[in-house]
Amino acid sequence: MAEEILLIAGVVIAVLMIFRMYICGERCKSKTKLHGKTVIVTGSNTGIGRATAVDLARRGARVILACRNQVCGETAVALVQRESGSKNVVFMQLDLASLKSVRSFAETFLKTERRLDILINNAGVYMQGTTEDGLGLMFGVNHIGHFLLTNLLLDKLKECAPSRIVTVSSYLHNFGNLDFDILRTHKEFGVGAINSDLYRNMNKMTRRLLKPIAALFFKDVEAGAQTTLHCAVQEGIESLSGRYFSSCAVQKVKAKAQDDAVAKKLWEVSETLCGLS
Repeated sequence: MAEEILLIAGVVIAVLMIFRMYICGERCKSKTKLHGKTVIVTGSNTGIGRATAVDLARRGARVILACRNQVCGETAVALVQRESGSKNVVFMQLDLASLKSVRSFAETFLKTERRLDILINNAGVYMQGTTEDGLGLMFGVNHIGHFLLTNLLLDKLKECAPSRIVTVSSYLHNFGNLDFDILRTHKEFGVGAINSDLYRNMNKMTRRLLKPIAALFFKDVEAGAQTTLHCAVQEGIESLSGRYFSSCAVQKVKAKAQDDAVAKKLWEVSETLCGLS
């Protein structure tokens, strides 16, 4: 009986290991070095962003941790420096829930940094509320803040070409609909399937209940960072600009995600909301 139990336990463990390998997906295979390059990673004090920053720092890049909280950001700098073995990691304050902060960050960056080779729009929140500018918090932080940041830094990115912009998204975009009537409210919802600190905004009981499930069914932060890294450094994917990647490969998206009219309207609305038009 004991031998049968051990055999069953061994099979279960093996199945779980294979399942975890499937969940974690492909890894970034590029060995590209980034000496002399400068990278911004938003929301990089924790989770996927910090894992991304560690990898890029190991490759020799100067990494800017663009984070809202100064204490958390400076703590993250020490952690990233220690884990990567690189001292070329710095904190710059950026609150994506404030368009004023976004403009201040861009102005400071452009005055103090000589180049920008990779911009990684990684930060995200999953909670209700409103931004300093009266927008829905998730829409304001996850989209509008990054939209403005990217536009303000675009000339510098072009100047340092070939450069890259990587915007982290979620598989759940497949199940959503873009309702322009509620973009100014706090009613939008959505979260990705990666066990990152995005869940830190949930209450303690919910986090406690989700933790064992997340550990089994969701990617950990290192695995979650792999596609971002692939898009940031992989050679030979330049012709795939603008495509949606998951598990380090181009993925098909639904027709509604390819609607040029909706994309144009969202661009125009975004310009208006962040004062670019």
